[in-house]
Parts: sequence; C-alpha cells; structure tokens
Amino acid sequence: MQATVATFDPRTGTGVALTDAGRRVDITAAAFAASGLRFLRPGQRVRFDRDPQGVPYRVTLPTLDTSRPPGVQP
Repeated sequence: MQATVATFDPRTGTGVALTDAGRRVDITAAAFAASGLRFLRPGQRVRFDRDPQGVPYRVTLPTLDTSRPPGVQP
C-alpha cells in the first residue's frame, strides 16, 4: 500500500500518512525503525509493508528494493 506522509515527528519516529483514497495510516515508531530510514518529510511518498492481517509493520520508499536484507548484494 502506498501513501503520502502528512505529518512526521523525527523525535518520536511517528506520524500520519494518507492513502490516495484519503485513508489515514499511522506511522508507528516500530514501522519507522524497521525501515532503516533516518527521516520522512511531509509530501513524501511511502510504501507500507503489511502483515497477513493488513497491519503495517515497515515503511519504505517506493523506489527501494526491500526484497533483500540490508547489505546483501545482488
């Protein structure tokens, strides 16, 4: 699922993103920490990786390849 960052607090690692349909998606500190990113900015497009129940567990950038663990070369 992709969304656009509406708010983000770098001190807490939390924020809110909105899907194209206008649905609010909370950016949790755990999902942000799992991303490996340093910050997000309002207006930035993000992708949420979701568990089988549909709960976002990681936020990434749509252009990043997350199919391999960090540091593993193709």
